[in-house]
Amino acid sequence: MSFSLVYLAHQFLYRIYEFLRHWYVGGFLTITHRTLAVLENLDQTLALWVTFKYIFRPLYQDYSVIGYVLGFIFRITRLFMGGLVYLIIVAVAMVIYLAWAGLPIYIAAKGLSLI
Repeated sequence: MSFSLVYLAHQFLYRIYEFLRHWYVGGFLTITHRTLAVLENLDQTLALWVTFKYIFRPLYQDYSVIGYVLGFIFRITRLFMGGLVYLIIVAVAMVIYLAWAGLPIYIAAKGLSLI
């Protein structure tokens, strides 16, 4: 009889552990991978690394002073705006994960009528 209770308690705790590991670790990895995929796809359009690499090059091969100045200004602006877009996407992903992480706690509190 006592072996059955120990086994059931062990299985109960094991299932809770597995759920929490799957929910938090698996959810974090899924959201991280999807966010990185979105950022990689967005990099095809924004090309921040290429823009940073050629920041001191003139725009459209215009080697005059105006070409250098305008190229620098346009590339700095593009880096700033692209970085802002990346920051917003990462912030949204963080909010989604925090909501995902808080959902079991909210449901448990709601079930216990604490909220």
